[in-house]
Amino acid sequence: MRTSVGTSTGAAGGTLPGAAAGTATGAAGGTVPGAPSGVPTVTGEAGAAPAGPPRTSRPAPAETVDSPRIVALAASVAGGRDAAVREFWAEAEAQGTPLVEPIPWDPEHRAVTFLWRGTEHTRRVLLLVNRLVDRSHLAGSLMRRIHGTDVWHLTYRLRSDHRGTYVIAPDTGGGGRHRTAAAHPATSASASTSGTASTSGTASTSATASTSATASASEDGPADDFQARLLPLLAAAGPDPLNARTVPGRWEGAGSSVFELPDAPPQPWRPWAPAVRPAGDGDRGVVERHRLTSAALAARRDVWTYVPPGPLPDGGADTLVLLDGDMWCGRLGVQALFDRLIGDGVLPPLLVLAPDAVDNATRAREFGGRQAYVNFLAAELLPWAAARLPVTFDPSRTVVAGESLGGLTALYAGLAAPHRFGKVLAQSPSLWWRPEGPGPVDGTDAADGPSWLAGECADRAKYAGGGPRELRAHVRVGRYEGDMRNRSRELCDTLRGLGHSVAYTEYNGGHDYACWTGGLAEGLVDLLGRADGGTREGGV
Repeated sequence: MRTSVGTSTGAAGGTLPGAAAGTATGAAGGTVPGAPSGVPTVTGEAGAAPAGPPRTSRPAPAETVDSPRIVALAASVAGGRDAAVREFWAEAEAQGTPLVEPIPWDPEHRAVTFLWRGTEHTRRVLLLVNRLVDRSHLAGSLMRRIHGTDVWHLTYRLRSDHRGTYVIAPDTGGGGRHRTAAAHPATSASASTSGTASTSGTASTSATASTSATASASEDGPADDFQARLLPLLAAAGPDPLNARTVPGRWEGAGSSVFELPDAPPQPWRPWAPAVRPAGDGDRGVVERHRLTSAALAARRDVWTYVPPGPLPDGGADTLVLLDGDMWCGRLGVQALFDRLIGDGVLPPLLVLAPDAVDNATRAREFGGRQAYVNFLAAELLPWAAARLPVTFDPSRTVVAGESLGGLTALYAGLAAPHRFGKVLAQSPSLWWRPEGPGPVDGTDAADGPSWLAGECADRAKYAGGGPRELRAHVRVGRYEGDMRNRSRELCDTLRGLGHSVAYTEYNGGHDYACWTGGLAEGLVDLLGRADGGTREGGV
């Protein structure tokens, strides 16, 4: 990887077609997600206004059930078979976790058991599965313990095509973690999004009843007090030491463990797994990191570039503007995906521009419906790249892609700068966001009616020249993302009604890079893939 420093070029002054006058420089007006209503953003110097991470609505609940393997172990322990626990842990270490068992009467689902091996100091263990945990009721995500053993467990009933991440937070009384390399703040996708975990399931057996994980059975006193005592455990959450598959966390976090059930869709690239077919030196693209000075953002930004191997087509190569470059390129190594898809002939030679999001506060302040950020992408980043690389100026060959609040940003960029971005890939777009307020509180959206972006679509239906410019969008959202599914369907219907082409996919997972990695491949193949529809063996 090479690093260079440069100064951005392009029309920092002036406005984009369809933009409000005076929005080309400085931070866009509006409010900061996570800030009290009525608190404006600060124009001028980026970094001047505090902001929290974007919020998401609660997902549909997941059911807890009994694990046949745990029931059998509990029976063996109750019967006095001392070797049963040793044999159980030896099996778990050999096979890896979580345990995945069929449900004989329900072939479409699996019993998925998450485990923790405690010590004499372990008082409780909190399991945080992406979008299956209700952060307002953490007691519902506490593991149970088989009485008299070091076996802590919690089992969910999940559809057999589920894929996701999780972290575990043990309470040893001293605030540390046992059998984990390092503690980290709960900033990963697993720990930063909320969910609902149902306590309904099959009838309890000795395995689940031996040590209850509810507030009433675990602690005396009001449930609110118990919730307050559980909250500090989030800072100790980390990967599962019995699971070798991990995905990096945001902002240098320790990351999360990954689990994939048997029918989860195949993915051509999984950063938590060894490469299926490592590329040779001649098959790899060139990745560089640059620094730009942006007038639109009143700040400097690092930008990753990916140039594919081999000759590039005359007239410019297809171009991807990929938001959150610090995660995709800096943490996940997404260039391996581009190498593979291009090398297999699934995608044409592709140039990638991936600006860093910097940190949560900067991301929340600049992403969303911010015209200043669109100006940065369209009027500064692309012209800067064109002075150095053969990027295309054809909007039908230019994709802007993002996830979560970045997904909303990508959609807004396609609407606000259609002359530059003719295609959009939006994964789990934060459609709760609105410029006049901080978004939903406690998982509910206070605003009635369509999302802000759906209304913005209608307002921007006509551009210069009097006719609509067609946008092609690929929108993806997880089954466990609650109201985001309804918002996404609503937005897709709005776009189609305005004459745009939209592909919509719901996958079985959450607000999760474990799902977004495969979604990036599928979305790019849909938007830029070969006209003959050819794919490599195994597909994407």
